[in-house]
Amino acid sequence: MATIKDVARLAGVGLGTASRVVSGKGSVSPATLAKVRAAIDELGFRPSHAARTLLSGNSKMIGVYIPVLSGTFYTPILQIIDTELRAAGLHMVVAFGAGLGGARQQAIEGMAFLVERGCDGLILMTNVLQEEDISALGPRPTPMVVLNHHFDSIAGQCFTVDHTLGGKLAARTLLDHGHRDIALVSGPASLPDNVVRVAAFKRELAAAGVDTATIWMVEKDFSPAGGWSAAKELVESGRRCTAMFCANDEMAAGALSYFQEAGIRVPHEISVIGYDDTPSAEFSAPRLTTVHMPWREMTQNGVSDLLNRCYGLQRPVTRNYPVTMTLRASLARAGAAPS
Repeated sequence: MATIKDVARLAGVGLGTASRVVSGKGSVSPATLAKVRAAIDELGFRPSHAARTLLSGNSKMIGVYIPVLSGTFYTPILQIIDTELRAAGLHMVVAFGAGLGGARQQAIEGMAFLVERGCDGLILMTNVLQEEDISALGPRPTPMVVLNHHFDSIAGQCFTVDHTLGGKLAARTLLDHGHRDIALVSGPASLPDNVVRVAAFKRELAAAGVDTATIWMVEKDFSPAGGWSAAKELVESGRRCTAMFCANDEMAAGALSYFQEAGIRVPHEISVIGYDDTPSAEFSAPRLTTVHMPWREMTQNGVSDLLNRCYGLQRPVTRNYPVTMTLRASLARAGAAPS
């Protein structure tokens, strides 16, 4: 395989001159440029990734950290990031939570892994890191953006969605359909975005005169198994609810599955709504009514901001994204007659 030295030798130029032609940086006379390009063509020279990194000063790689590499939530977001990066001639390197430490330690180690691999910038989608973990990267850290979380120290690099409005819309939708006896399946209380959406949901119910201290509520882990067990616990408790709000779509999918197996008809006997509007929500049985969170818009703008920081681009960046309800077959009015 030809090297840059072979190119310089065949063209009769110095190594530095050949490197400037390959990298596209620095001035080279037209005659010299033609000789070097002719040598490249004759030798079939293709610079390796390591060589391109040395020549250009960047790796053309963006590191992405997510907590888990599974489920219907993170996979679409990774697809969005990869599509955006490939369109810009860049590549994605992914790290996710692994190892013996807790979630915070795993995130710190994942971030360090990406920096050590020479990534030009980082996209972090985790809410377990603390302010001190960011400042520990030093005064000139690798450029980064944070998705779905906020750090005061790098507020301009944080991109998130309006979980307060999301929780409020979920409650308002159920109230507008006549539901007041509502079961709530929360995600982990340790996750800030879950806390915000659940609090907003309960505030909206309270504003409508619902006693939120008496609603049936359980905390689960955002998984389908968590939704399944929550639905089972609700049925076994004997509590009669006309609707269930699950704080993400995966738990809602699990709840739908349990209700179907238990012979409980959705939405005739109980309505179910989710949160996120992941691609799978459209194909559940019945199709899931859910809060549409603008994950695509958030992700695309976060990527654009990072590429501006890393490569001096001028891509447009916005921070306000629409939160809406997607109404599907899993929601009916309270007391509606079976069809």
